[in-house]
Amino acid sequence: MVFMFLLYGIESSHPDLDHTSSPELRIMRILAIEDDSQLSSILRRGFEDEGIQVDVASDFDEGLSQALLAEYDVIVLDLMLPGGSGFDLCRHVRAEGIVTPILMLTARVAVDDRVRGLEEGADDYLTKPFAFRELFARVRALARRPAALAEEVFMLEDLRIDLKSRRVERGGKPIRLSNKEWDLLEFFVRHADTVVDRASISAYVWDENHDPFSNVLEVLIGRLRRKIDDGFEPKLIHTVRGAGYRLGL
Repeated sequence: MVFMFLLYGIESSHPDLDHTSSPELRIMRILAIEDDSQLSSILRRGFEDEGIQVDVASDFDEGLSQALLAEYDVIVLDLMLPGGSGFDLCRHVRAEGIVTPILMLTARVAVDDRVRGLEEGADDYLTKPFAFRELFARVRALARRPAALAEEVFMLEDLRIDLKSRRVERGGKPIRLSNKEWDLLEFFVRHADTVVDRASISAYVWDENHDPFSNVLEVLIGRLRRKIDDGFEPKLIHTVRGAGYRLGL
């Protein structure tokens, strides 16, 4: 496999982060499941430079064993592994009740591959080649998600979302959502504080054959914004011009 190795580790510090003043980052522990030894070394060096402890597994069985036996803040999972796929490993981990955030690395760019990863239980994905600072930013965002998410309740300011009962409140007031509005909000929650692109949203809410360039998505986001943000501060659903949308502060 060919990667843009010059991007990995050279710009390892996110421009908005000062990891030397963030003690919590120094005790973060992640599991990187990657079969390419050169990339594994680069990942280890890059994360350790950020003060993050890293365990590395090189195949399906080793990765599954470590994911089940140890506690991690984030699992970085390659899609193609000796002995099995990242899809299967992710499904096994979730079947065991482990809620550790999983970021899937893949050289595949097809929307249906990304959607399948999310359906198997991954929380985020990043396509190869990638800049290490983007990987670090995504890992950091996953690691700081509220612990309440593991209890199937997501809290952001005065917004409360019960993922199990599908109940939504803001400022203590119940919000009624249509099925599509709920699907969109759930996708945002699963990727909280992360910019998600139109194609991925469309494929999740509809399917991979949905035209991501139609205005149906804007209409749906507009409806959700009116219910979630209108009359409340701060605004929580943001448009990132040229990139997509983000749920967060």
